[in-house]
This record gives sequence, structure tokens and C-alpha cells, in this order.
Amino acid sequence: MELKGKTPSESKTIMTEMVLPNDTNHLHNLRGGKILHWMDIATAIAASKHAGAIVVTVSVDQVSFVNPIKLGDVVTIIAKVTRSFNTSIETHVEVWAENIPTQNKYKCNEAYYSFVALDSNGKPRKTATVIPESDEEIEQYEKALKRRQLRLIIAGRMKPEEADELKSLFTVNQKK
Repeated sequence: MELKGKTPSESKTIMTEMVLPNDTNHLHNLRGGKILHWMDIATAIAASKHAGAIVVTVSVDQVSFVNPIKLGDVVTIIAKVTRSFNTSIETHVEVWAENIPTQNKYKCNEAYYSFVALDSNGKPRKTATVIPESDEEIEQYEKALKRRQLRLIIAGRMKPEEADELKSLFTVNQKK
């Protein structure tokens, strides 16, 4: 059965949360584990929308915490699919926070999450291709193969010499 391609906008998920006292550390900043939890939920929803199926998290690329999120701030998490590979789906997520009284909005972090779509028996299943529309979506789509190959190398599931998209990173120029 041929699956119809989907655009990133069809998977776009926006999740909003307020930072409450129980979500914070002793400095009254949102705990890192809590934001990672929210990011995982938002990206899983986006991947699920794209796959039309249950998905499981396979990997999370580096997450850098650029700005702390304070008690009382409103957090907006925006996730959407960037590319799919047979049964796996890559999503991109951005996290923004806003102090409502001051109207200060600031970016906190971003990351790429990868998922595998599952059938009703819990086995990996094919997923629809991604049809990027904007220039940003096209760029994310094109760079996704490099990110995927790097993930596979780090996980020990691909040898560096097999990563055609990354060869220049792993080969040493030899002078003659």
C-alpha cells in the first residue's frame, strides 16, 4: 500500500504549559527533566500525526538549555516533522517562554527527536514521506539525512565509512 506524503504543517503541534511551583528546582527555574518530558510529548504527537500510528522515541539530539524558564512563565513548545525514513520519523522542536506581565518572550532551546512508527502488533511500520513547503522546511529536510547518519554512527549502527553524507567529517586528507 502506497502511503500519501504529508507536509510538515500537517504534523505541527503547539503545546502550552505554565511553570508551577512543583515544576521548578530550588532556584525557581523549570527543571530540565520536566521540559524534556514536555518536548517528548509534543514531538511524539507530531510524529504520531504524521504516521497515523503510535510512535516510540528512538533518540534525542543534543539539547542545550540556552535560557532558564522561570516560575510563572508560560512555555510554548512547537514541534513538527522534518523528514521520514521508511519507519523512522525525525521531528524538530523549539521551546519558547514568556513572562506574561512583562511580555518578554525568549527562546529556551531546540532539538531533534527521532521516532519509529509501530503497527498494531508493536512492529515497525512504513510511514508517509515528508513534503517540505517553506525554505526552512526544505533545508531541514535536506540536512536530515546527515543528522540521521550521525545518530546511527553514534549509536554504533553504522560505520563512519558507510555514511556517504558525512564522509568529509570522518576522512583525513592524505598529502602525497
